[in-house]
Amino acid sequence: MSAADPIRPPLRRKGARGDLLFLRQSANPPDPLFQRGRSLLLTLLVLVGIPAHAAEPVRIDWFEYTGKDAAFDAPLPPKHYRNPILAGFHPDPSITRAGDRFYLVNSTFAYFPGIPVFESEDLVNWKPIGHVIDRPSQLDFDGLGISRGVFAPTIEYHGGTFYVLNTAVDNGGNYLVTAKNPAGPWSDPVWLPTVGGIDTSLFFDDDGKVYLLNNDEPEGKPFYEGHRAIWLREFDIKKLQPVGEAKVVINGGVDLSKKPIWIEGPHIYKRDGWYYLSCAEGGTGPQHSQVVLRSRNVWGPYVAYEKNPILTQRDLPEDRAEPVTNAGHADLVEGPDGRWWATFLASRNYGGTHYNTGRETFLLPVEWRDGWPVILGSGRAIPRAAPGPSWMRGDARQAPLSGNFTWRDEFDKARLDPAWLYVRVPKTAWTDFASAPGKLTIHPLAENLDTQRNPSFLARRQQHLVFEASTALDVPQRPGVAAGLAAYQNETHWYFLGVRRQTGKAQLFLERNTGGKIETIADMPIDAGTSLKLKIAGNAGAYSFAYDADGKGWRLLRQDEAGTLLSTDVAGGFVGATLGPYARSETSE
Repeated sequence: MSAADPIRPPLRRKGARGDLLFLRQSANPPDPLFQRGRSLLLTLLVLVGIPAHAAEPVRIDWFEYTGKDAAFDAPLPPKHYRNPILAGFHPDPSITRAGDRFYLVNSTFAYFPGIPVFESEDLVNWKPIGHVIDRPSQLDFDGLGISRGVFAPTIEYHGGTFYVLNTAVDNGGNYLVTAKNPAGPWSDPVWLPTVGGIDTSLFFDDDGKVYLLNNDEPEGKPFYEGHRAIWLREFDIKKLQPVGEAKVVINGGVDLSKKPIWIEGPHIYKRDGWYYLSCAEGGTGPQHSQVVLRSRNVWGPYVAYEKNPILTQRDLPEDRAEPVTNAGHADLVEGPDGRWWATFLASRNYGGTHYNTGRETFLLPVEWRDGWPVILGSGRAIPRAAPGPSWMRGDARQAPLSGNFTWRDEFDKARLDPAWLYVRVPKTAWTDFASAPGKLTIHPLAENLDTQRNPSFLARRQQHLVFEASTALDVPQRPGVAAGLAAYQNETHWYFLGVRRQTGKAQLFLERNTGGKIETIADMPIDAGTSLKLKIAGNAGAYSFAYDADGKGWRLLRQDEAGTLLSTDVAGGFVGATLGPYARSETSE
């Protein structure tokens, strides 16, 4: 396990479906009738609001998030946009165009709902319109670490249908879903049992043939750790299954003699009679890059661009100000004016290697040089502001997906805002808007934040290095419930600022999980009425925790705690930090 690639899928033979089988039923996907019945039952539970436990409900009045990054404060010139275009944990972007609209999807791993779908007219201003995985019947993530689950989706549009391919790592393998409307509903997974590895994508050729690409082990035994290959095979778009023999089109990377690692994220594009095969190489950490090869035949042989990589930040000084690192995993799209653009992931670092905001989605134009696409030349830093597309109307209005802003949820709607995520798929309806209108009611589960099931925690992405997240809640009136605000990176790295009732008094506390070691690092009684405000504030690697029990202003409980334990490089995995209200039942059953 390295800092560059802390978690990788286990080595599997081609065609294997993963180690932890979907719902642990059998080696085959679950019966569709079982899936639909289970989905209907859970949907009914949500609709009627059946409490998950008999523990005292927790009432959340509001939640507010404010971002204050200095880089976002710089004036934005007219007709420019800010990078990243999707700030916070939005990794592995894939993009497609349908008419005058663009659609983008991201990885969500073991969060639910999974694989958000964004829509834009100009590649700059995006709005969330739905999720691909939004029903419990589609996938289940119980038993998985937060960085397993859905890896690197790809989206394509062809002939009136949207296609998303994805790998459910350790819980099913590769699958495909379809929709006529990108906002959904999306189909249940169509499993691809003969396709191993990860990072599947489709290419629709202009002769009507369709091809499927994926990353997997090479033929024979890998020569070294990280030795992978890109495979290609034909695909029957009517049967939604691959056909014919699979062939390796890239072995190892652009130059096998240099032992390149983790060739992945393949896409094929066709332009001027050339087939361009673009992939990520070098792992998802600081050595990450994007490379391109081309051929006159879809099956190859593919010849590498002599000036690869076409995107990386690994050749820049490590001590540069406000560094953006980890750039790669790009997907290209052509605009209505004939100019091409690339979405890709990268991270905004502090302290050299730390990044709590995870891997984010960036945008840059593509320049064609002597028949080759180049995203960013060697030695150039990713610009934090760049000129927008020629057809962009007005100026960029990117909040709350990028830039500095304040976002507040009063919980006065009938359902959750799409910014909220669950940690894995909820099995009971523990969120409730009916019993106390104007507030979010949480029916606490017994799961702690170290669970590999679903805790009663609502997660919102941390999108800034400098931020404040606050909430107001009703103090529990009886022992047996803890409630408050959590900052979460994964099941072994988190903070929980909470309150519980003990012998009639309110007890404020701060818990920390550092690599699986859970400890209470602050604990004090407070004179609290019925309502309490809590706040977590972050400044790069320093997090502070405050409370307001009487309406007279914030008081610090702890200041400048180690926020680095919430950074991806320390915690491992592929996600970023999230924040939100959390409650748990502490009554033994």
